[in-house]
Amino acid sequence: MSEPMRQSTLTCPGCGHSSIETMPTNACVYFHECAHCGLLLQPRPGDCCVFCSYGSVPCPPVQLQKPCCG
Repeated sequence: MSEPMRQSTLTCPGCGHSSIETMPTNACVYFHECAHCGLLLQPRPGDCCVFCSYGSVPCPPVQLQKPCCG
C-alpha cells in the first residue's frame, strides 16, 4: 500500500452513531465528541487514537505499519 486511506467511519460505542471523518497523517486524534449523544471518545487501552479504537480504518501510521504517536 503506497498511500494510506485518509477517511474512516467512526462509530460511537455509546449510541451507535456513525460519522465519516478525515484522519490527519501527522498527528493522533485522542478525543472525538460524538455529534449525536455528546460522548467523548478516547482510545481504548493499547490503541494510539480513536480511529484505531472505533474507526472502520486504523490511522495512517498503523496502516503503513510504522510507529504511531501512542
